Amino acid sequence: MAGLLVAIALAGSIAAAQDPAAPPASRITFRLAPLNAATFKKQYTLSQIAILEKLNRRDIEHLVRLKELIVPETWSEDELAYGLMPATWDWAADRPKAIVVLQPDQLFGAYENGKLVRWGPVSTGRKETSTPSGTYNLTWKAKSRVSTDNDQWILKWYFNFVNSRGVSFHQFELPGYAASHACVRLLERDAMWFYTWGEQWKLAPNGKAVLQTGTAVVVQGEYGHDKPAPWVSADWWQGLPVQIR
Repeated sequence: MAGLLVAIALAGSIAAAQDPAAPPASRITFRLAPLNAATFKKQYTLSQIAILEKLNRRDIEHLVRLKELIVPETWSEDELAYGLMPATWDWAADRPKAIVVLQPDQLFGAYENGKLVRWGPVSTGRKETSTPSGTYNLTWKAKSRVSTDNDQWILKWYFNFVNSRGVSFHQFELPGYAASHACVRLLERDAMWFYTWGEQWKLAPNGKAVLQTGTAVVVQGEYGHDKPAPWVSADWWQGLPVQIR
């Protein structure tokens, strides 16, 4: 566990996690493109819109409100080709499954034996109710749960990882910035995937002792609430194995 804590202290964002000595990945260039909400769904296919949601950290409802958005010059059906999370993570190499949440970049990566198998956007806690950084494990899950903050909020595909505070992964709107009440919001397709992929804890028959912990979860860094979202800047993209032009 000590090695894990050292590793995450050195990697609070994607840029920090990259190995400058490693050979560059296949480069996908990006551009800022104007968005016309009236023609948006005719201009892009459903699979392309799914990629745009992830790149721009917004669900479709919020994506179409933008005046311009990040668009890849080259399209791929393989979401892993876009390289927004490191393809490998050494500390996770001996763990069958592990989840990394990078708050500065509002992204998650899911790893199997240290190899990235899925990535996507998140919306973590707003300034007043920030998502706590640290190391955790998935605990229990529910297909649907009513929020304890507001009984009008239905949290779909709920997977808890801080049981004492009710902090979880779940589906909810992604506005393009950290806006939750401490939970980690996901696109619905990512939340559904988490629900089936993640491992719950195993409890003793009396429910008071943890016999086996669930999938490891690492939440890193803090979101810059008082600054513009970093991924709208060309400088942010220059620090990755991808480029914006």
